[in-house]
Amino acid sequence: MTKLHQVLEHGQSIWLDHIRRSLLTSGELERLIEQGVRGMTSNPAIFDEAISHSDDYNDQLKQVAGQEHSNQAVYEALAIDDIQHAADLFRPVYDEMMPVDGMVQNSDLDGFVSLEADPHLAHDTQGTIDEIHRLHQQVDRPNVMFKVPATPAGIPAIKQLTSDGININITLMFSVKHYHLVTDAWLSGLEARARRDEPITGIASVASFFVSRIDNKLDPQLESIGMDHLRGTIGVANAKKVYQQFTKVFSSARWKRLARQGVHAQRVLWGSTSTKNPDYPDTMYVDNLIGPQTVNTVPPPTLDAFLDHGTVERTVDRKLTGSLRQLEQLAKANLDLIAVGDELQEEGVKRFADAFDALLESIAHQRETVSAYASD
Repeated sequence: MTKLHQVLEHGQSIWLDHIRRSLLTSGELERLIEQGVRGMTSNPAIFDEAISHSDDYNDQLKQVAGQEHSNQAVYEALAIDDIQHAADLFRPVYDEMMPVDGMVQNSDLDGFVSLEADPHLAHDTQGTIDEIHRLHQQVDRPNVMFKVPATPAGIPAIKQLTSDGININITLMFSVKHYHLVTDAWLSGLEARARRDEPITGIASVASFFVSRIDNKLDPQLESIGMDHLRGTIGVANAKKVYQQFTKVFSSARWKRLARQGVHAQRVLWGSTSTKNPDYPDTMYVDNLIGPQTVNTVPPPTLDAFLDHGTVERTVDRKLTGSLRQLEQLAKANLDLIAVGDELQEEGVKRFADAFDALLESIAHQRETVSAYASD
């Protein structure tokens, strides 16, 4: 039994925040699944790293190098192949969790792989809805989630896509405000679907709450005002507060009416959990957020570190008094977490869009390179 299996006994699933074709074809992902990895997330930056820093995709790029396809169409072809392959490898995990004859077999659903929509659509509600429907049809796997940002334009898209029965991973959440908007939109989508007498059993979602970026943003400000003792604490404290909201939402009468129809709770997924500051422990954003009905998606270095020396115990709802005191001290220093969260969300949208543009540039370069080799 690995530490990932031990974490699962506390109700948390560890997903891998990484994808690359050689990971899928070499047997490495199957080994990680055996070790206890329960799902996978991806984003344009991850695909850019995979495509531009390997020759894994050269054969497929050669096939399209001289064809009249846009770079975005080529990216989607590469990404969809990888997502489908990964989803097939995770399918046994998904199948063991699924309801049978409408009866819930497990409290949580796992075995999902996430694919992100074009981040340039983050402020376009209908564009996001249309894009996700198109990708959902092309991917054609039941255990794929499609990423939608928790932006003002993304909130109504969350409601509509959930009402349409699509599994979604809501991203770019940084504050309790974001969390309230997201859960209300998701529950509203389920309620709309239920009113049409359409099934909600098996519909899954995660609310991806970003952790380390809070500390990256606030630490310099805390240092500048002489509150060094709060450095490296607010990300976890903020996440623990969100988990308290999760327990309230998913024990409410509103939720219980839906749960009776066989739907699973929308778990909180801790994202951005690699430690950016080398002065901090490399597993701090995993060790301190373990608890029931949560997911933590981690990049390979953080996964390796946790397997080697991570601490397994229920922590997400422990030492709450200290966490709340830290948040109170932050507020007294006139540092508004809601405003910080909105800033980080806007920065995140830009970062994802820039990564997507860089990815398309990498595709263009790779196409030229393989085309040149083919003509030699």
